Amino acid sequence: MTTIQGTPHATQPASRPLTRADFPAGFQFGVATSSFQIEGATHEDGRKDSIWDTFCREPGRISDGTSGEVACDHYHRWPQDLDLVHSLGVDAYRFSLAWPRIQPDGRGAVNPAGLDFYERLVDGMLSRGLRPYATLYHWDLPQALQDVGGWDNRDTAHRFAEYAHIVAARLGERVVSYATLNEPWCSSILSYQLGQHAPGLQDRRAALSAAHHLLLGHGEAVRALRSVVPGAELGIVLNFSPTYPATGSPEDRAAARREDGEFNRWFLEPLLLGQYPADIWQSYGTDVPDIHPGDLETIRQPLDFLGVNYYTRGFVSASGQKPAGASYTQMGWEVFPQGLTDLLLRLSRDYPAPPMFVTENGAAYPDTLSGETVHDTERVQYFAAHLEAVRQASLQGVDVRGYFAWSLMDNFEWAYGYSRRFGLVYVDYADQTRVLKDSGRWYQALASSEAPNP
Repeated sequence: MTTIQGTPHATQPASRPLTRADFPAGFQFGVATSSFQIEGATHEDGRKDSIWDTFCREPGRISDGTSGEVACDHYHRWPQDLDLVHSLGVDAYRFSLAWPRIQPDGRGAVNPAGLDFYERLVDGMLSRGLRPYATLYHWDLPQALQDVGGWDNRDTAHRFAEYAHIVAARLGERVVSYATLNEPWCSSILSYQLGQHAPGLQDRRAALSAAHHLLLGHGEAVRALRSVVPGAELGIVLNFSPTYPATGSPEDRAAARREDGEFNRWFLEPLLLGQYPADIWQSYGTDVPDIHPGDLETIRQPLDFLGVNYYTRGFVSASGQKPAGASYTQMGWEVFPQGLTDLLLRLSRDYPAPPMFVTENGAAYPDTLSGETVHDTERVQYFAAHLEAVRQASLQGVDVRGYFAWSLMDNFEWAYGYSRRFGLVYVDYADQTRVLKDSGRWYQALASSEAPNP
């Protein structure tokens, strides 16, 4: 994947409101969540600790001192929450399953109550006309596996494939789409090297080992899934940050190439090309992971789709230059919708990419409940501009088949606790009231608009 030189103008929102007719026939509109961020009930019905339960108990790890113990209480409120998803007029719901709820120790005995919960959840989606898009791993590794090395331990890849087989054997092809992993960069580099996510380590060699074992677990899980659910769509979800040098100087271009390699190509190229990027492999020196014969062939499984998570771009300047005239979300991330168009085009042009879904895209802003809604104008503008960016990529030939807004509702935002809100729906954490924001109404109007002719 090549970096993009210069700073193109940001994608402009459409001159009129977007409708379904602006997207290809069959384009899926959906919303997304993840298990640890919404479920709560962390010690009910046989569930044991995940690494995030442990991380939350360590002083100073979560900025507001909170935890996912209650979160949005989705474990108890899932029927109402699915009613809420249905009311938005979307086609699909992307959710994740909690490994420690299904297999509490990460190996061995299966917890029937955990599988029962997800079966009720999937059947609840189907009864409401929603297509279930499942993610098997959204960072909540059973603590028992972390106690023996976590993703730095090669055996975890094998345990993950076993877990995938257990889930698919129960839920079958009622789940139309299985993604193995969500954002392996986060569950390796951010978690084992930068220390910002669970388990909170700072060891680059362990992080690169974890990254390799995550990808290996993905490949083994795809094989396991294909043996059980041959009719389901199988893929993986990566987070991308297309990288732009601030200037055309050799220093900026080299720095952007390096950042692109570490963030994007290190995960993408083993999956689609069966190799790690040579320049980054060399730069990592003795920290590179141990690769066994056959590993890269296992990782490079044929995929039915690639999930693309996009929030912002990388802007790289050797002198510390910042983008001119940029606006930022509450996370400090630049709002740059053109980056999503550029990213989708690059994936389609430079790689043998399968069909793509934008599996996450959204923004945190300091929302305030005003009467019976939240007037989140900035978020409406963010969604409108980024959906227009998707439309532009589609018009230029990219096979992009759906868009999932992040997120359905405000939730536990990892190391930020409850201090950042991404939802289309406002959650009052004191009493668990859900309130549709203006952005939710905007998305509802789009999803409910007239579909294109087949």
